[in-house]
Amino acid sequence: MSSAAGAPSPNEIGDVPVRDASTVILLRDAAAGIEVFLLERVGGMAFAGGMTVFPGGGVDLSDADTELEWTGPDAAWWAQQFGVDERTAKALVCAAARETFEECGVLLAGPTADTVVGDTSRFADDRGALERREQTFADFLTRNDLVLRADLLRPWSNWITPVGEKRRYDTRFFVAVVPDGQTADGATSEAASVGWRSLTDALDEWRRGETILLPPTWSQLAGLTEYDAVDAVITATPDISPIQPNLYHVDGELRVDFPGQEAYYAGSTHPWADR
Repeated sequence: MSSAAGAPSPNEIGDVPVRDASTVILLRDAAAGIEVFLLERVGGMAFAGGMTVFPGGGVDLSDADTELEWTGPDAAWWAQQFGVDERTAKALVCAAARETFEECGVLLAGPTADTVVGDTSRFADDRGALERREQTFADFLTRNDLVLRADLLRPWSNWITPVGEKRRYDTRFFVAVVPDGQTADGATSEAASVGWRSLTDALDEWRRGETILLPPTWSQLAGLTEYDAVDAVITATPDISPIQPNLYHVDGELRVDFPGQEAYYAGSTHPWADR
């Protein structure tokens, strides 16, 4: 979000087209409880620069317009979960898997419907080509005889960027467990730093002002504290009603109205920062 100083009102910016996007909350169990993989986006990026986020990004046309082999719930099932048509559902699932591979090297795919790639380092060149949009995700999977493991993703939530932002996304959040043998990393041009954090540490760092969390990211972290282990998250069936916050000003400060906002504003030393 924009800072209070010189921040335009939502009406001054006006509405802009909403782009579909997918975000994946990568999970693992640890001694301190559930841990999540977080990236600090490079400052100055057009959207959420400097913010701490989960892996994810906008849907590409290629995510919906190419054929690929996958196993797990079909497009009709995903369409029902997210309240979209089947073509959009397919694109969202593909974007979730593609962005997770591009941004942290975790590949939710395997040579067969019941296996998954172990060490993904051998696909480093392909990963770079995907990030540079020199090949499609479907082409990459097909050429390497890999099956997309849609069954390793679970639907989690749906947040829509408020009216008044310069860029808007209709983002579907997924949860997933990092496959055995794979390592999440920060080998992407979009991340200044990455790391695993327990839910408690991630929220404590935000409260101390060491990180900046947008409301959707904060809300996912806070909500996950209700679960004791990853299995409980993966088997949960959360309500996935779309949430679209509203922007407003309070004493010259830009704020956002969303479920849980009281705890969000009470807990952070700097809820918003310049992008």
